[in-house]
Amino acid sequence: MPLPLYALAVRVIHWFRRDLRLSDNTAFAAAARDSKGDVVPVFVLDDALLRGKDVAPARIAFLLDSLRALDAELRARGSRLIVQRGNPTEVLPAVLAATSADALYFNRDYTPLARRRDEQVVDTVRRMGARAESFKDLVVLESNELLTSAQKPYVVFTPYKRAWLSKVGERVSTLPAPAQLAAPVLESPPIPTPADLGVTVEQQLPRGGETEAQRLLRAFIAERITRYDALRDFPAEDATSRLSPHLRFGTISPRQCLQAALEAKNLADLRTHAAFDTWISELIWREFYIQVLYHFPHADRHNFKREYDALRWGSGSDALDQARFAAWCDGRTGYPIVDAAMRQLNQTGWMHNRARMIVASFLTKDLWLDWRWGERYFMQRLVDGDPAANNGGWQWAAGTGTDAQPYYRIFNPTLQGQRFDPQGDYIRRWLPELARVPDEFIHEPWRMTPMDQLRSSCQIGKDYPYPIVDHAAQKDEIVRRFKAIRTN
Repeated sequence: MPLPLYALAVRVIHWFRRDLRLSDNTAFAAAARDSKGDVVPVFVLDDALLRGKDVAPARIAFLLDSLRALDAELRARGSRLIVQRGNPTEVLPAVLAATSADALYFNRDYTPLARRRDEQVVDTVRRMGARAESFKDLVVLESNELLTSAQKPYVVFTPYKRAWLSKVGERVSTLPAPAQLAAPVLESPPIPTPADLGVTVEQQLPRGGETEAQRLLRAFIAERITRYDALRDFPAEDATSRLSPHLRFGTISPRQCLQAALEAKNLADLRTHAAFDTWISELIWREFYIQVLYHFPHADRHNFKREYDALRWGSGSDALDQARFAAWCDGRTGYPIVDAAMRQLNQTGWMHNRARMIVASFLTKDLWLDWRWGERYFMQRLVDGDPAANNGGWQWAAGTGTDAQPYYRIFNPTLQGQRFDPQGDYIRRWLPELARVPDEFIHEPWRMTPMDQLRSSCQIGKDYPYPIVDHAAQKDEIVRRFKAIRTN
């Protein structure tokens, strides 16, 4: 009887990517099992990504912090992280040869860029006579595991969610971290700092690493999840899990998040179950956008709905469009909820989800600017910037994507502020120039009289700008443009 493939492996390289943890790491657990602990843990600092147009200093800093935490976890088990810099298609074969490893294991990624890179790596490794094995880990359900009855990918969220919940059920299992590992035979340079990579980080960023991710999850489940459905849309409230950077880099797995939520839900009061379900829906949204980009890779750079390729973005004046875009980026639009959100992003590398929808609608529907401008700016700033979720969210807001917001439904930035930040707490936190503006004017400071402005120490046009566009007029024009496309 022939031995199983894994029995032939003596030494396995595990290629860390978006799975910077030891617990519930599918490929790493398989590598530790199949090699009896003789794993070479490798992370490649890919120059193509470090210098790409969408690189974010915040993400690089969070990544390096998570790598240091991962290295500490490995050292506690007798191993250490091997960090190499270069092209993975060149670095990994070199590590394979230097360590005399028999196999390369890694967890699958689903973006168009990652898929092309991984195909090249696998081809090279196999031509060297070694095995290359990939595993499901980034998601609970992979793209081809969940299809419609016609065997087509889902393009609308609600039926996707129903199918996802039906297939996953009420229980999910996770894997423990290996207890002991062998020391790798390859030396490694120290993990670099952002400065070593020529990166300047000006934002105050969250801590990375698996231990921090688990702490955040425990705190959220214990303290805030039962109020999640009621408070999640209010950006001044500390109501969210703050786990998005950790899910982005895999310092925690979606299965660990789902397992914790389901176990807590089973012990919770029935009246709070809707809150648990609402948070679980956010995990499902993440997987929905991952499978959309997998099945429709053109959406990475183009409108998902290709009929909107004919849509005319912009005012017709490049100088005006650039000026409006700069005002949006800097938080100088004259609409307080929009400006507060952009200041939060610029100062922290993170933005509340409701605020993300508001600023995306404003850029595309009020300023008539191409959603790709905003998508790129977000990727250049967000610590949790994820290609699939960022693309899906921007196309939803623009009305060009799957499950898109109808083009005639446009967020009114003033009403959004009044509804979700009624006392202006969020606005005042990020716009100190409006700190003394009375509640009645906090969402429309341009309505203040000269005496109101004097009392508030906020002169409109000097300390805070007038609105750069009229929402009602801009809304009518973008509706006209979308209708023209649909009519044709």
